[in-house]
Amino acid sequence: MKLSVIGTGYLGATHAVCMAELGYEVVGVDLAEHRIAQLAAGQLPFFEPGLPELLTRNLAEGRLTFTTDMAAAADAAVHFLCVGTPEGADGSADLRYVDAAVAALAAVARGTSVLAGKSTVPVGTADALAARLAAHTTSAQIEVVWNPEFLREGFAVADTLRPDRIVVGTASAAGEAALREVYAPLLSDGVPFLVTDRSTAELVKVAANSFLATKISFINAMAEICEATGSDVVHLAEALGYDTRIGNRFLQAGIGFGGGCLPKDIRAFQAAARGLGLPTSVDFLRSVDEINTRRRDRVTELAGDLLGGLGGRAITVLGAAFKPDSDDVRDSPALAISRALHAAGAVVTVHDPQALANAQQAAPELHYATDIRTAFAGAELVAHLTEWHEYRTLNPVAIADVVAARLMIDGRNVLDRGRWAAAGWTVHSLGRPAVHPQSG
Repeated sequence: MKLSVIGTGYLGATHAVCMAELGYEVVGVDLAEHRIAQLAAGQLPFFEPGLPELLTRNLAEGRLTFTTDMAAAADAAVHFLCVGTPEGADGSADLRYVDAAVAALAAVARGTSVLAGKSTVPVGTADALAARLAAHTTSAQIEVVWNPEFLREGFAVADTLRPDRIVVGTASAAGEAALREVYAPLLSDGVPFLVTDRSTAELVKVAANSFLATKISFINAMAEICEATGSDVVHLAEALGYDTRIGNRFLQAGIGFGGGCLPKDIRAFQAAARGLGLPTSVDFLRSVDEINTRRRDRVTELAGDLLGGLGGRAITVLGAAFKPDSDDVRDSPALAISRALHAAGAVVTVHDPQALANAQQAAPELHYATDIRTAFAGAELVAHLTEWHEYRTLNPVAIADVVAARLMIDGRNVLDRGRWAAAGWTVHSLGRPAVHPQSG
């Protein structure tokens, strides 16, 4: 079976490589010539653990190709739509790339095929695309289904090849059958396959992201309460997590969520609800968004309090990516805080194992260091803002001799505070009482 993947950004490139890994002939199509050239040469335009090896192998074995020519996808049995839906000025999803990709496909498609949408779109998009294709496609029959993605950056290969569920929204048995055939290797391993109508499938992704964002902002709201009362949000979260109705996942208080999905999706969901005449149905998401932003502001405020002002003060920030195992700095809390500290007059030096190039492009006003000791040198305050493994395992004794002051803000609540205090550091964590150097 031949598959096409239209759009080769993070989602599309990952999906194309993984489908080829399952044994299919796959062509990835994108208008971005530089990106296509990179992928065709075996180079990923982004960092994702485990994916480079699969890309290299499947290119070498001839199952995977990349092109800017949509005609190369004309004879594919299933077309996966993976183009971006960026946030519009009013918060809604911008569908211009979806519309353009579908129009280009309709112009070249032959015979009978399935268009499987994976992009995150407002409810009703799939039905509108199906109606448009039925009205304007005369030389081909394209059945539209919706197959939302649930990738986590840093775990995208596992989430594609060993997903926790596959959701397919379809209006026909043919659409369901085509996706069952594509995912047969995964279904044989027991992966749940949920069949819904198209609108429900479109809702699944934004509903899932909205729930996760709400849970993260809930525990961060509790962190605000803990800071006001001297309580400990980590112990609070542990106690809540033992309740099986709540669970302990995504109850880690810190500086909140970011990236290219959660912030964009909760705003698009609010805009979509307004468009449906339901302006207050997901109004709570506005508070979720506001809490998330407040946690970033809190770090800047705390840094100023600890240093007696930020003007001219040397601050080292550990992390630029929005999460570990990624080089993505889109709506990154770490980078947003770094820029706010700089705007307040601090001299900010940023370190990150993978995201420095992207961070430098997004925030050229900051200083950057590729070596961890260089990053720490002369720092009056260190802010740990992206929980990379190498930061969690840093030896606080080994770097204490290069800083100007042993003062840390742990914005992710993951450092071993006792170990840092034993090395002479004062550690301030969001939602927790500070720990101070241990005497002895």
